[in-house]
Amino acid sequence: MPLPSIDWTAQQKAARQRSIAGGGKPGLTRMEQLAGKSGREVLEGMMSGELPYPPMNETMNMWLLGVDIGRAIFQGIPLPQHYNPLGTVHGGWFATLLDSALGCAVQSTLPAGRSYTTAELHVNIVRPASHRTGPLRAIGTVIHGGRQLATAEARVEDEKGQLYAHATATCFVFDVPMA
Repeated sequence: MPLPSIDWTAQQKAARQRSIAGGGKPGLTRMEQLAGKSGREVLEGMMSGELPYPPMNETMNMWLLGVDIGRAIFQGIPLPQHYNPLGTVHGGWFATLLDSALGCAVQSTLPAGRSYTTAELHVNIVRPASHRTGPLRAIGTVIHGGRQLATAEARVEDEKGQLYAHATATCFVFDVPMA
């Protein structure tokens, strides 16, 4: 699932525009919209605008760029509103970007009727970022996908391949309760 070799900022803008052009809006997906869809199909539906995308995407300035079975690519561009009091990007911004990539990598492996939630998230920030850093990309990959637990790993890098953060997650996997 390599993305075309174009400017990362342009890719993020295109991902947002594609979702909105497809009718996508921020919001919560209704249970009837999820019926019969695999985790990957749900993610693809958000990317195409068929399904609502998470409202926090706009708040955090991050978007799902691509998904494949066991892999998800999120990208964000940090802005001054994401700063901590010391003038660099808050650790919560990194954690959100990473948790999104990790969780969606797990979600992409799930059949219809199954869901997940993050049980444990371990984040290591190895380099500070600011709005001058430009786009940062998190690629999440499933390490283990079991019936009740899944684990995944992700890295945040810039366009030059410089590492900013990395993380692992453990997710609970469960049946979606029927309404």
